[in-house]
Amino acid sequence: MLPFDWAVLRSARGFRMVTNGMHGLGSTRMNDSYTALDTAFAERFSCRAFRPDPVPRADIERIVSTARKTPNWCNAQPWQVVVTSGAETDRFRAALGQEVLSGTPEPDLTWPAAYTGVYKERRRTCGMQLYEAVGVAKGDRVASGRQMMRNYDLFDAPHVAIVHSPKELGPYGVMDCGGFVTAFTVTAASLGVNTIAQAAIAAYSPFLHRYFDIGDDRQILCAISFGYADPDDPANRFRTERAEVEEIVDWRG
Repeated sequence: MLPFDWAVLRSARGFRMVTNGMHGLGSTRMNDSYTALDTAFAERFSCRAFRPDPVPRADIERIVSTARKTPNWCNAQPWQVVVTSGAETDRFRAALGQEVLSGTPEPDLTWPAAYTGVYKERRRTCGMQLYEAVGVAKGDRVASGRQMMRNYDLFDAPHVAIVHSPKELGPYGVMDCGGFVTAFTVTAASLGVNTIAQAAIAAYSPFLHRYFDIGDDRQILCAISFGYADPDDPANRFRTERAEVEEIVDWRG
């Protein structure tokens, strides 16, 4: 028989006592963390009207600091962002507006080939909710066009982030940056900062490359306009629906 090591037993018992004692604390912490995370996701929405108040630089840094922890392929961390503030945002807003009037959309990423089935229905419902909220009548092309142009005003946001990724990483870099965009917007919501991710701005990628001196070895994915929501603007008074869990998951076992 092997000699029994009481030190090992005491160590193991102590480990069990510590871990058993922490089990309830861990569960409480897990529940609190889940609630905080779920609340941040629920409070995030696509803000389409901002107040002019700037977000403190420290809060922007906190948003990026958390978003950078996003899981990503091979830890490549492909995301890079240009963030504007103050007069720089206003200059960009003006230049973008001029580009939209005279230029042609040419995104780095190919647009979806089509929206069909449930994806078409969800897209249509979202658009109808927005138009109803802001008073655009069905078939009013002038009013809907005016609302669309609000994208290029950055919805009056005091800041915009331009998100770009290395071309050589292809769809994996794009996928990773999608996680970064989610983390950015949800972290912002947890700090009371509102956001909207915009593909419309990335439609003018050649202009963005020139304006911000972003190399041709990178592809521009989207913009995130952000700041503090104007609660009185009707564009901020609706929320989109989400599919239920059973519509998302194919359970096997």
